[in-house]
Amino acid sequence: MKKTHYIVWALVASSLFFGSCNRKVTRIDNLKVTDLSGRWNDTDSRLVSAEMITDCLGAPWLTNFYQEKGGKKPVVIAGMVTNKSHEHIESEPFIKDLERAFIKTQKVRLVQGGEKREEVRAERADQQNNASISTMKKWGLEIGADYMLQGSINSFVDSYKSKKYVLYKVNLELTHIQTNEVVWIGDKEIKKYIKN
Repeated sequence: MKKTHYIVWALVASSLFFGSCNRKVTRIDNLKVTDLSGRWNDTDSRLVSAEMITDCLGAPWLTNFYQEKGGKKPVVIAGMVTNKSHEHIESEPFIKDLERAFIKTQKVRLVQGGEKREEVRAERADQQNNASISTMKKWGLEIGADYMLQGSINSFVDSYKSKKYVLYKVNLELTHIQTNEVVWIGDKEIKKYIKN
């Protein structure tokens, strides 16, 4: 009787396991808007970054810089974008979308920041001992940034019973590093209605 009991439990467990493996995966266009949960997603990141960089580069600071520097492109570094929203949002993919939008325009030069800059510097340090003199990269020749882009992602939630509105507000600021002058402030809002 005990052996039969174990066999029954084994069959039940295996049927639950194999019954839950009926997942179907379909590849879709990565530019297609997909909102399954109503949370911040890749579409939000891509659209917000493209719109905000377009606004940033259309502001007077860029024309003023070109005029002051004889048409030379300003050098920009992406700083921190802090998540202050109600949900977990990885800021690195959003920062990469911002950097990509900057580079696509070819209106500014972009330098590496944060951990990636430290990794480049570590490689340069390693080359001092391990690379040939003719290929070794020298210290003190990095391009200094003229401006730093920083910002935050905030959210506001209003819910009642099975209905919920979520407002994401992204704020970005561009600061002249030498003078600490804020030359551009932009914000973009995305509002989502979620009904369960």
